Amino acid sequence: MRQSRRATLLFLLAGLVVGALALAPYLQMFLTAAKTANEVQAIPPTLLPEHWDFSNFLTVWTAVPFADYLRSTLIVASGSTVLVLLVGIPAAYYLARFRFRGRRIYLLLMIMTQVFAPASLVIGLFREYIAFGLIDSYAALIIPDAAFNAAFTIWLLHGFFASIPPSLEEAALIDGCSTLQALVRVSLPLAMPGIVTAAIYSFIAAWNEFVVALTILSTEDKKPLTVGISEFLGQFNVDWPHLFAGSLIAIVPVVILFAVIERYLVNGLTAGSVK
Repeated sequence: MRQSRRATLLFLLAGLVVGALALAPYLQMFLTAAKTANEVQAIPPTLLPEHWDFSNFLTVWTAVPFADYLRSTLIVASGSTVLVLLVGIPAAYYLARFRFRGRRIYLLLMIMTQVFAPASLVIGLFREYIAFGLIDSYAALIIPDAAFNAAFTIWLLHGFFASIPPSLEEAALIDGCSTLQALVRVSLPLAMPGIVTAAIYSFIAAWNEFVVALTILSTEDKKPLTVGISEFLGQFNVDWPHLFAGSLIAIVPVVILFAVIERYLVNGLTAGSVK
């Protein structure tokens, strides 16, 4: 029992250290956002603000069109997530239920597309968007975000649908359900942890996208948060208090979303680990 208590204590201390290291950058951002511009530029710099000033969290909304940035990010991230699920769920279901020549190679090649970063294709995307007249539009961000996240979604949901016994769907077909009704009423509820996992992954990936948005969008009120808050990075000066205040505000929606569906996410990532 003593060894068990020591091991528990060591794991607890290790967890506290890892948690502190993970939260340290955000704490530094908060402390900097609570400083005045003069305190940030002071030499030598101080860790804690001498005069706590939380007005930066309010003035950031007027210093730049922050509300428009937030709205654009929500539109792009939500639209991309919906498109990913609309494409990924039927594709994953088909791959799990039907066998065809080259199926394994297709799955392998599909997951290999995750190796390529959007930045490597941004020039080609820009030329295509000029040809189709999609420059400076939300669709120009939603489509590539969904395309880059679709491979992971299909690969993940394929495993969930494959773990669902086909006999459950066959029983639904015998009871009078069509194939689509069997999918909606039987398979989708059972695969919900995986669907939520794919949704949160796609949402966060679209929320954090920067390079394509910086290249494609030019209208100020259409820029997402990742591009909008870069306005505080000047050529000769950086507005650190507003930059960090805006960054912390941009993190809040994702943290709330993660807290709401955390239990589904954990179930989705660990499903199939134990037989």
